[in-house]
Amino acid sequence: MKTTHPGTTENPYPMPDMDPSGSVRRRWKRWLLAAGLPLLGIAVIFWFKSGDKNAVTYQTQPVIKGDMTLSVVATGNLEPTNQVDVGSELSGIIKTVEADYNDPVKKGQVLARLDTTRLNAEVLQAEATLSKARAGLEQARATLEETRNQSNRFSSAARLSSGKAVSQTDVDGARAALARAIADEASARAAISQAQATLDAILTDLSKTEIRSPINGVVLTRSVEPGQTVAASLSAPVLFTLAEDLAQMALHVDVDEADVGRVKEGQEAIFTVDAYPERKFTARVIQVRYGPSTTSGVVTYETVMKVDNQNLLLMPGMTATADITVKKISDVLLAPNAALRFTPPVSPETVKQKDDRGVVGLFLPRFRTREKRPSDTSNGKTQQQVWVLRSGKPVPVDIAIGESDGHITEIIGGDVKEGDLFITDSTETAK
Repeated sequence: MKTTHPGTTENPYPMPDMDPSGSVRRRWKRWLLAAGLPLLGIAVIFWFKSGDKNAVTYQTQPVIKGDMTLSVVATGNLEPTNQVDVGSELSGIIKTVEADYNDPVKKGQVLARLDTTRLNAEVLQAEATLSKARAGLEQARATLEETRNQSNRFSSAARLSSGKAVSQTDVDGARAALARAIADEASARAAISQAQATLDAILTDLSKTEIRSPINGVVLTRSVEPGQTVAASLSAPVLFTLAEDLAQMALHVDVDEADVGRVKEGQEAIFTVDAYPERKFTARVIQVRYGPSTTSGVVTYETVMKVDNQNLLLMPGMTATADITVKKISDVLLAPNAALRFTPPVSPETVKQKDDRGVVGLFLPRFRTREKRPSDTSNGKTQQQVWVLRSGKPVPVDIAIGESDGHITEIIGGDVKEGDLFITDSTETAK
């Protein structure tokens, strides 16, 4: 039996967790959750919408009318118009050297001398041989005269005596002796010619002991010293290198096979050298050689240009970079190449789209696409799409382009005129 105390009331059916403060907190949480989700969605939509509200700034360059020069770039080296290596045909010891670096020389001037002691002795020997051959000729002539007279006497005696005073055998022997005397005289003459030829050869060698300049020019290199032994075997050793005239030089450059078809004789060129980087020199193409040269798979053709070097600033062997003018175009519309490469970051069709992407599109960012340029064929002319700023908006325009020098391009057709603004770049800034 349950006992109750006076003044107390007991609930016969108690309920768990009847704390009134806990129930209020739960209701507030549900209300905040229900109200917060729509606000969060509105904030996300606003964030994505605001991302499209950017200001676009365009960088432009005007269409200009002017001149354009097309050139081919090639590198090479300066060389004398006529360079000669002077050597020695003879072996021997250098006795004297009479020319040095940078010395001007005349044709026939002695540059060096070889020791001639051995050749002088050979000359004396050859002269003695020649004298002996000449004496032999005189002896042969005397013998010939004697045998001729004897043969004549035998023949006359045999004829007068009808063969009784002199036998036919004696006559035949006299005739044979005469023939031998004639042959001996011819042999003596040949011996003289041989001795004279030997003497001439030795005298020629003796003259070659003086190394002489074959041209008027200047000494570029000297590869010999007095007392040095020169050994001429299969090839003549080079003692001096001479340049004929440094006031007129030649520039030899290697032109790439892709450009050689545009390089012609008579074209003008401008080149620079490292010694004078701020100075430009002129040249003229005089020859494009047919023989190719292949280096590491690259095919080039040697092109020779004439260079005026009256001030003697240029030296043989200098490396030069030449711009060969292959074509000049005057009074044409010109476009910067940056305009040909430009494409707006957002196409006009994408910009016109509003909120027609559905409910999901409200929560997704708008993807930006790039405009594709048209293909490059139309009646033999290269077609190109460019963007022109008109009334503050980019407008696509198709143009026909011609030659280009790598920086600007010739416009040969299209709806553009001088003063139009080509768009070359754009930047976006948030509003």
